Amino acid sequence: MTIAKLLGKRAVVSVGADATVRDVVALLAGHRIGAVPVLADAGVVGIFSERDMIHALVECGTAALDLPVAERMTSPAITVDPNASILGALSLMTQRRIRHLPVIDGDRLVGFVSIGDLVKYRIDGIEAEANAMREYIQQA
Repeated sequence: MTIAKLLGKRAVVSVGADATVRDVVALLAGHRIGAVPVLADAGVVGIFSERDMIHALVECGTAALDLPVAERMTSPAITVDPNASILGALSLMTQRRIRHLPVIDGDRLVGFVSIGDLVKYRIDGIEAEANAMREYIQQA
């Protein structure tokens, strides 16, 4: 299965590079999410995550809240194509030790997936296979 099929019709929450860290933290809390893609000139220039917030607080103290998110984001963003396989995306995340991937079609952001999204899909698939196997064995 591809990333595109997993995405469905979910809206992507993103921020501009000039947003303050304070505003982005409020957005993360309000949407109960752990990261957002950061956009500039209609393209993804980075990702701002909870982890970036912690590093900003350690390095700058509460003054970090008033900085532009572009100064504290992880950049460049590692991205994935919508036609990539879910296993390929999981492998990429594991190799690069990241938890979020912007999904880019050409130059356009079309989605944002977390490692939790991909692991959930894999677990659901494994459970469905196990149930099918149980039913097959019971019918034999």
